[in-house]
This record gives sequence, structure tokens and C-alpha cells, in this order.
Amino acid sequence: PKNFLDRFRLDGKVAVVTGAARGLGFSMAEGLCSAGLKGIAILDVQTELGIDAAQRLHANYGVEAQFYKVDVRDEKSVNEIMDSVASDLGSIDILICSAGVADLVHAEDYPAEKFRRVVDINLNGSFLCAQAAGRHMIAQGSGGSIIFIASMSGSIVNWPQPQSAYNASKAGVKHLMKSLAAEWAVHKIRVNSISPGYMDTALNRSFGALFDEWKQKTPLGRLGDVEELSTCAIWLASSGSSFCTGSDILIDGGYTVL
Repeated sequence: PKNFLDRFRLDGKVAVVTGAARGLGFSMAEGLCSAGLKGIAILDVQTELGIDAAQRLHANYGVEAQFYKVDVRDEKSVNEIMDSVASDLGSIDILICSAGVADLVHAEDYPAEKFRRVVDINLNGSFLCAQAAGRHMIAQGSGGSIIFIASMSGSIVNWPQPQSAYNASKAGVKHLMKSLAAEWAVHKIRVNSISPGYMDTALNRSFGALFDEWKQKTPLGRLGDVEELSTCAIWLASSGSSFCTGSDILIDGGYTVL
């Protein structure tokens, strides 16, 4: 009999995860490590948390884990870090672009500088990281898997919270993903995105009444667990999804179907 679970293994692969010092990014990095990665690079602006994340992944999964401090908006730094990862760990086979920020600011009061910051980190930063990693994947000749973390906010307008910059940036991430999927298919690079709905995090619980409203509006009657994104990331990173590219996977408990 065939063992289809073998298609989900990541043995011998090297992954890069941005924004992985904590939260959703760390959980997805942990998920990839559990599937047998050879090495993982944690990219983040938070040095202490990033070093701790890499040490925990190495201790728990035996994977070679390195932390690299980087601001995803800095093109020169991003390119240098990707070169270092390829040199230190041997290749770049998987990239998850998880670094992101959000503001809750009414549009009429939104300072242009703050709006640009959200777009610059969420959209432009994702492109710069994908571009730098993609160059290595092309040079390696063995293809790869790039996973953007978009959001259901790229498909709907969240209400009542004012977050026009975030929504616009995530819609851009989705179309960037589709554009790169079409362009890089010839290089055997698959590009997909995961669009989370409301997740059960400490930050979201701090919103109090809004948290309860989000829960009520989600058909499954709850918010998502972070590990429910990690298992999707494993699938998209692995050969289990080898015919999947240009797809946005909504993981929102049914929120966007209403």
C-alpha cells in the first residue's frame, strides 16, 4: 500500500520564515520543522525573541536553526540575508512571508506615513523577500515553494474596525502571489497564499466585545487555532501540493461565505 503521508515530509529541505520570532510565524516554522526540515532560517526584527525561537526549534526538533535580523523593507539587507541563508544552510527551498503589521485608524485621519508603512511591510516586504529567495530557487534549478500570508481582509472589508491600509495591502499580497505563480512556474517554483480569518490570539482576545462579535459571525462558532494555519503551511510547502500554485487558501471558519 502507498503511504500518502510521505508526500508531506520535508526531509532535506531548507525553509526561510519571516516574522517567525513569535506568534503565527513561529507556529508555522514549528510545523515545518516537525515535518523533517534539514534547516530553518528565522527572519525577524526582534533579536532576543528570534534567537530564542531558533534555539527552541533546534532543541525540540534537532533541525539546524539560524536567526537573522532583518527589516523586510530593506532591499539590500534582505538580499544579503538570503545569500547568507543559502550559504549557511545549503539552499533555499521554502519561503513563508509572515512578517506583517496592522493599524486601526480611520481613513480620514490616516497619516500618509503610517499608511505607507503598512503597505511597505506587508506588500513590498513580501515582494522583496520572494524576489531574493526566488533568485536562489531559480539558480538551484530544483524549484521551490513560496507561501505568502495574506488575510481574509484581502477579500472582504472587516467591519466595524477601520483598517484600510491593512485590507489594501493584503489584497495586493494575493495578486502578487498570483502574478509570481504565473511568472515562475517555468522555474518549478510554486507560489500560493494562506488567508487566515480571525485567529484566537492574545491580541485578538484583548479586543473584548469585538472578539465576541467576530466569534458570533464565524459559522464554526469560534476563532481559529494557530496550528490550523501551520498544517496548511506544511501541505503547501510539501510535494503533497505539487500541482497547487496560484491558489489562495482561506482558513476563516466560514466567515467570508456569509
